[in-house]
Formats: sequence, C-alpha cells, structure tokens
Amino acid sequence: MVGDLFHAGHVSLLREARRHGDWLVVGVLSDDTAASYKRRPIMTLAERVAVIESCRYVDEVIEDAPFQVTEQFLAEHGITTVVHGDDLSPEAAEFVYGPAAAAGKLAYVRRTAGISTTELIQRVLDRP
Repeated sequence: MVGDLFHAGHVSLLREARRHGDWLVVGVLSDDTAASYKRRPIMTLAERVAVIESCRYVDEVIEDAPFQVTEQFLAEHGITTVVHGDDLSPEAAEFVYGPAAAAGKLAYVRRTAGISTTELIQRVLDRP
C-alpha cells in the first residue's frame, strides 16, 4: 500500500485484512514506486511507515515493498494470503500479484466508499 494521508479508509482496509490471518504484514511502497503509477505521495516513506506501524491491526511493516509480488517475496516473509481492496481489475491483480493470484492466495476486501487520499486532497483544495 501507499498509505498517504492515512485515513479511515486505510484503517478499514487494514482491519479487514487482519481478519484474513493472525499476523498482518503490510508492504509500503516507496515514493518513486507510487509515483510510477499514480501521483507522488505527500508524506515521505518514513512518515507513511510510522503511521501505518502505529495502526493497531498491523503487526509488521515492510518498507519499500516491491510493486510486483514474487513467489520469493511471499516465501521470504511467510505470507500466505495477499489482501487488496476490491477496486483492482483482474488484469492488474495478475500483473501486481501474479503468483498469489494464480495460487488462490489473493483476497479482496470492500473499498470504503466516499474517502480516498485523492478525495481528501480535493476537499482541502475546495475549502474557502
């Protein structure tokens, strides 16, 4: 995850992800990785990691996690299930989570409607 401007939608995602196992490992993408497919984060990687680590549902954070998950990465970190919001297309799931998707280890949780980092930024910009 990117986890920029950590908000209630992120908390909901992590709470639901935690229900898929007994240890929640969260991979946090670097600024450059996030910028390669969306905008550059407002918060630094260190700031995002600090906030995500403090969430009560999170047991471990992997800083600068890879954008594309490999079998080696899953094995190295003992990851048995990968969780993502349900806004991911099948093509994107295959591209980003290939081995986990192919092995049936990819679970989806409902995205929280009405809140996103992009929407929060727009709220700030729209304020008088």
